[in-house]
Amino acid sequence: MHRHTKINNGIGPVGSALETTRQMRTGHNLSGVHVIEFRVGRAPGPAYSHVDLIIDGDDLRKLTGVIELPFARADGHPDIAGAYAGLLERDEVLWPSRHFLGEPTLQWFFEGETVLLGCECGEWGCWPLTAQVEVSDQTVTWSGFRNGHRPGWTLDGLGPFVFSREQYEAALRQTENTS
Repeated sequence: MHRHTKINNGIGPVGSALETTRQMRTGHNLSGVHVIEFRVGRAPGPAYSHVDLIIDGDDLRKLTGVIELPFARADGHPDIAGAYAGLLERDEVLWPSRHFLGEPTLQWFFEGETVLLGCECGEWGCWPLTAQVEVSDQTVTWSGFRNGHRPGWTLDGLGPFVFSREQYEAALRQTENTS
């Protein structure tokens, strides 16, 4: 029987956090290539559509929360671990944007990184999660994850995530006209 750890950030329980962390540190799932889903949703009311990033069936917010939790606890604010939201439609990140294909429309450090997630308040710059997005003929790789406001938080345990470019682009294309 597995013990479950609840991360107090509204995302919900994480199955075997040790197992999840071990997979993330190696950057591998059983096949060595991850599967991405760009899930577009809409909050109630007049809010913009947002895009959640799902890797191998797990929300990137949850995966990030597992890695950030020790740092957030040390800062006295465990509730901020993984406290991100999907980027908004107004941020022009849905297809045909090339934001998630190594040509970012949103950057925080201006070192070529791509903002993947923003703050729960709806302003991406309030609490950005960034990564380097490298695109080759066969793969798309996310690595070098960073939090825009916590430079001391080492997120080396997150990724790298390598995706089949064909599957990645097919998933990204599904965001067109979903708002």
